Amino acid sequence: MSQAATWDGSLPSAVCDYLRSTNPWWAGKPGRVLPPYRRWVFGVALKNLQKGLAPVLVLRGPRQVGKTTLQEQLIRHLLKTGGVAPRRILRVQFDDLPSLRRVLDPILAIARWFELHILGETFNEAAHRGEPALIFLDEAQNLGDWAPQVKAFVDHNTAKVFVTGSSSLRITAGQDSLAGRVTTVDLGPLLLREIGAIRFGTEVPAVLGGNGVESLASQDFWREARVHGERHREARDQAFAAFSERGGYPMAQANADVPWPEIADQLNETVVQRAIQHDLRVGSRGRKRDPNLLEEVFRLSCRYAGQTPGRNILIPELQQALDANIGWARVREYMRFLENAMLLKLVEPLELRLKRRKGDNKLCLSDHALRASWLREAVPLDPARLEAEPHLADLAGRIAESSVGYFLSNIPHLGVNHFPQRGLEPEIDFVLTVGLRRVPVEVKFRRRIDPREDTRGLVSFIEKTVYNASFGVLVTMLDDVQVPDPRIVALPLSSVLLMR
Repeated sequence: MSQAATWDGSLPSAVCDYLRSTNPWWAGKPGRVLPPYRRWVFGVALKNLQKGLAPVLVLRGPRQVGKTTLQEQLIRHLLKTGGVAPRRILRVQFDDLPSLRRVLDPILAIARWFELHILGETFNEAAHRGEPALIFLDEAQNLGDWAPQVKAFVDHNTAKVFVTGSSSLRITAGQDSLAGRVTTVDLGPLLLREIGAIRFGTEVPAVLGGNGVESLASQDFWREARVHGERHREARDQAFAAFSERGGYPMAQANADVPWPEIADQLNETVVQRAIQHDLRVGSRGRKRDPNLLEEVFRLSCRYAGQTPGRNILIPELQQALDANIGWARVREYMRFLENAMLLKLVEPLELRLKRRKGDNKLCLSDHALRASWLREAVPLDPARLEAEPHLADLAGRIAESSVGYFLSNIPHLGVNHFPQRGLEPEIDFVLTVGLRRVPVEVKFRRRIDPREDTRGLVSFIEKTVYNASFGVLVTMLDDVQVPDPRIVALPLSSVLLMR
């Protein structure tokens, strides 16, 4: 921190007041009232802060999934039961505060101010006494140069830094300079187990552990996941019905008494519009992106969720909607922007033995509630609700496929692709890659399953030795599907979503 030799640690009074008001524990005062439920990532983050080898923990996730709440819950836990003195904790939320934008190198400047005026000793002196400081930086992507500042800090000071961000593009771009100093964790909307706990107080254990990606290549694991879902059928179905109705954003499930139209407006404003108007408004070299095109691309992503629309489908619709000549390269670029805002997963085609041009991506939304709120079109996934609205069955199947794709893509260290039709080889919804092994996954979200016709793609893939797949997974709507082929494991979508 080269500033130390020439700078006395003073900050603008507005910034000092802001820091003191957002770190009330320095004055022995409580913070805001927090939700009692702790998301799955709480234990992961706490372990990294207490015993992690890397000095920096980065948590990425779309807006409104609970990143800020997680930081505050961790701070409260550390103060109450972790034996951490209040003066050792600094939290800074980098929103659009004009006074913060006027501070040169704000992370370094605030850290120096904290060291001089709150910690009362250097970071290294505190660390040598076994009481290292903990620094929480929220929405750090709002600082274009957050990573070089964090690198400069941890290279010269022993402390733990916990960074959150809502833009994968900005957060990931910054991590290059933090190689060897950072651990990264991704957080999406609520898991099905978490919905059950928040809404109904049910506690269901996970089948897939934090480092259990290898187990996904075992047929026994998928059989266990099917049995696990049946064993917890009541809690599972209750949570799945809630997920079907409102999706997985915490605000939707924690406020079940608030009418859906109000929740939909809030999701649009705080998740989608905030990402489009704020996180994605400026591109490389300061070039502004077209918010109207971003909104329209997101609308089409919602419309074609679970599908692989290409140039011939999307370009005419965009040109008609915007009355402009839109190029395909620009559309693909804007889809990547939406993926970087973590609103969307673009599942690429499997490239094994593929000699022709690259195929189109499959669009998988982070949560079907975003589609329902943006398009004002609620499509139920709950079998009981869907039975009352059979005309929505095909659309529900697409949304189910989108949900499976996003869920699988969010499992760390798991390769997920889709397999387009190639000559006589049928298409397959998803192919999982674990090391050298592959698992084909087909989604048939409907009441009646033809055990032969609906598994044709899985069997074709399994029987080609080059793909190195010994079994396949059939994701269904109901529990009672029986497939005579012993190489196929059938289980409902609700049990798949209950695995983590």
